[in-house]
Amino acid sequence: MKMLLLGAGMMGRAIAYDLARAPDVNEVTVADLNNSKVKSLIDWVGSGKLRAAQVDVRKSSEVIPLMKGCQVAISAVPYFFNFGLARAAVDAGVSFCDLGGSLETVLQELELSQEAKGKGITIIPDCGFNPGIGNILAALGAKKLDEVEEIRIRDGGIPLEPKPPLGYTILFSPYGLIKEYTEKSVNIRNGELVELEPMTELEEVEFPPPFGTLEGFLYHGGTSTLPLSFKGKVRELDAKCLRYPGHCEKIRLLNELGLTSNEPVRIDGKEVKPRDLLCQMLLKNLGREEPDASLMRVTFKGKQGGINKELTLLLIDYYDYENHITSMMRTTGFSISIIAQMLGRAEISVKGAFPPELSVPPERFVAELSKRGISISQSSR
Repeated sequence: MKMLLLGAGMMGRAIAYDLARAPDVNEVTVADLNNSKVKSLIDWVGSGKLRAAQVDVRKSSEVIPLMKGCQVAISAVPYFFNFGLARAAVDAGVSFCDLGGSLETVLQELELSQEAKGKGITIIPDCGFNPGIGNILAALGAKKLDEVEEIRIRDGGIPLEPKPPLGYTILFSPYGLIKEYTEKSVNIRNGELVELEPMTELEEVEFPPPFGTLEGFLYHGGTSTLPLSFKGKVRELDAKCLRYPGHCEKIRLLNELGLTSNEPVRIDGKEVKPRDLLCQMLLKNLGREEPDASLMRVTFKGKQGGINKELTLLLIDYYDYENHITSMMRTTGFSISIIAQMLGRAEISVKGAFPPELSVPPERFVAELSKRGISISQSSR
């Protein structure tokens, strides 16, 4: 298989690392506007399978020729480029997957379904940690019960040792993070789709040691397409972001001060977006690589054989000290790499544009995660 990887950032590194170790992946073209980032990635992975290319992902005239030379194109660039890249993939006739990050963008991509089907290709957005693993586990758990009434997702990436001021380290794009904290959360309540304010419905969530009591709150994108896929099938569905206690209150303060706003303010005759400034400061002060963990608990309530049953799927993953790969890189980058490889092997049979919960075979996906040391445990009562 020949793969195209667009984006040589933190997640791009993890994707390239995993692809390079796949026996049936012959070549991976790593493309980014920043040549030095591409070179650094290739040197870090240390595989002869990787090839370098420079590309401006905003220009389909540059992207499409690269796509035509591969079987699957993978986007590891910020969410706001993904619809244009999905459009380019359809034009190139190449299957495509991305990391999501914006429900609005994902819905635009899904509208390409008929065109993609006509080209005999598959487009799957939302292939990271969550959305991504969370979607697929939701589909897996729902299959295990005769009737499903509730699906609750609690997930987050956190440093193993919380440090001031936020008890958090920047583990992925700060723009994606701020979007999660500022845009509405789509959920199912009493069988109906509802949009709720982010950073609300704060609750305590218990995880095994060393984590203990964490806080969970509603956030944008955690459910992504799940409310649409499960509407009419469940009564309750929501997702909450996990952080160390006190984080939510501090982010609310930043919101109230206007520091997450995209509305420009004039400073010394120049227009500055507060969000741009905040993101740069987050990267500068919290963008350090530190040991981290990825946590996800998906709980289902329903019936099996006419008896009330609660099923829980649990994922706890840790920083890879041997290879210096963060857990968020593993759970995000390896996830999309697995899906891209499944597309390349024709293990995903549907053609068109679909969210992962409606396209990725969950058992096969979970088995591939396990091969990479990312295990899902199951319990019920």
